[in-house]
Amino acid sequence: MKHLNCWWITVFSDEKSQLLGNVSAVVFLEEALKTYQMQRIANDMNQPATTFIWKEEEKWNIRWFAPAAEIPLCGHGTMAAVGLFDYLEKAIPTFDYTHGRVSGCTENNTIYAELNRGSFKIAPVAQGLEEALGVEIVAHYASSDKNIVLLKSEKELQEMQPNFDALKKLKPFGYAVTAKGDQVDFVSRTLVPKVQQLEDHATGSSHTVLVPFWNERLGRHQLSATQLSRRGGKFKCRLSNDHVTLGGEYKVLAEGKIII
Repeated sequence: MKHLNCWWITVFSDEKSQLLGNVSAVVFLEEALKTYQMQRIANDMNQPATTFIWKEEEKWNIRWFAPAAEIPLCGHGTMAAVGLFDYLEKAIPTFDYTHGRVSGCTENNTIYAELNRGSFKIAPVAQGLEEALGVEIVAHYASSDKNIVLLKSEKELQEMQPNFDALKKLKPFGYAVTAKGDQVDFVSRTLVPKVQQLEDHATGSSHTVLVPFWNERLGRHQLSATQLSRRGGKFKCRLSNDHVTLGGEYKVLAEGKIII
């Protein structure tokens, strides 16, 4: 029997605007678990992401799991891990994952995490996508993360009522639907119709493609963004060379132990 320390941390929150952000459970391991064990724990935790961190010699490792499957890259899970080290008043390491490295820092209760910049290219609108979203699509892009869908206005994005059953039948895993913001540089919603959650709360990985996308349109390397989900998320964004730096508030909600 093992006891694993665990914390529940919300990131990309903004109490002034009543934006609650996205929650990740962060599980501190003494040594790596088998994949099926991590997946089982994530299923039991039933959070948008459960983040596992552990140290091997001098290297810190990180993996992320949704309740039903492993997540290749999870921005808010990374931010939660960085926030945990700040909360514990420990030096924040760089984390290794399957496809590279992620790192971060904190300043005045704000986490900043550096993620690899995503790529995108113009692509035809799939048959049935506009009908499934229920809004007029201005442009559509295939990307290294979720496909980008550009709409005319923040109002249309806010009022959009997707048909998730119809979206599930289309090939892409998910969509970062976006528009120019009224009060911030850009707004977005992340739709993931093939998983239980359907719509994500505050999605760091989507912003790895949205930040360079809006950089091209607005000509600025520092951008502000809001995710218009039920909980809502607020992002400070910076583009530099091959990386996107995302900043957001964090809050530790609870801590406890998992018994395996």
